[in-house]
Amino acid sequence: MATIKGVSSFSPEQEAQALRKAMKGFGTDEDAIIDVLTKLNVSQRQQVLITYKSTIGRDLIDDLKSELSGNFERVIVGMMTPTTMYDVHELRRAMKGAGTDEGCLIEILASRTNGEIRRIAENYKLQYGCSLEDDIVSDTSSMFRRVLVSLATGNRDEGMYVDDALAQQDAQCLYEAGEKKWGTDEVQFMSILCTRNRYHLLRVFDLYRGIANKDITDSIKSEMSGDLEDALLAVVKCMRNKPAYFAERLYKSMKGLGTDDSTLIRVMVSRSEIDMLDIRREFLTMYGKSLYSFIKGDCSGDYRKVLLKLCGGED
Repeated sequence: MATIKGVSSFSPEQEAQALRKAMKGFGTDEDAIIDVLTKLNVSQRQQVLITYKSTIGRDLIDDLKSELSGNFERVIVGMMTPTTMYDVHELRRAMKGAGTDEGCLIEILASRTNGEIRRIAENYKLQYGCSLEDDIVSDTSSMFRRVLVSLATGNRDEGMYVDDALAQQDAQCLYEAGEKKWGTDEVQFMSILCTRNRYHLLRVFDLYRGIANKDITDSIKSEMSGDLEDALLAVVKCMRNKPAYFAERLYKSMKGLGTDDSTLIRVMVSRSEIDMLDIRREFLTMYGKSLYSFIKGDCSGDYRKVLLKLCGGED
């Protein structure tokens, strides 16, 4: 369930004028910008973007960028970006920025549906003239690279059929590829975890527990390390409970010293129209505090205001 639903009727002209007014002249009315953009959903914001240009003759994103700054600007520009393009920009930033943001690559590729991944790949190529896969290959290495390349094909079985004999075989195969032998056959983990459908995998995880006497996540933790471990854990978590996966991403972005703003912003912006209510519920269950209170204690100013609007309320 979403927290940002949009409005049933609105005038793109009126909203465009309201935004212009908020930025024109001396000083900027950040509250007005937050109010307009959080009441609209992402497709409605696109209408305002076009209307802004046709009625005012200026580019709304350019205006926002020149008036705003820092993390608040990043949230607002993210909200103005169509869903697929937002993921495209984030993946590119994760690879072409200073260093590689492996967490971002893992999060997007492990959590998006086949359709979403394919749209991302298509738009990535159009935007940057090279394929998403090529950039992944040039920016990552070894088995981690292979997992990301597999996920980036958007080719997971999305059916609901569970073949019990195959599930039994997969569970046994994972056991023999990891816990049972010295060293780990990582390819087996990848090929099963990255291609089978969700219902099949949930069955495999149940059977695995019976065979190995431990949870699949514990085996991944003891058999793998680093980015590969993170990637396969993310796949398992997304299969089991996607909102809980995002709740954990948000928690880790804020707990302890400092804030991982990139992750916080990306999850809040990208999930607000999909499953933010579910994420909030999982967050409260997992950590005993509301997501709202966490953001409130961790961020400040307009940045905090807009994130709390995306969060949608106190639990």
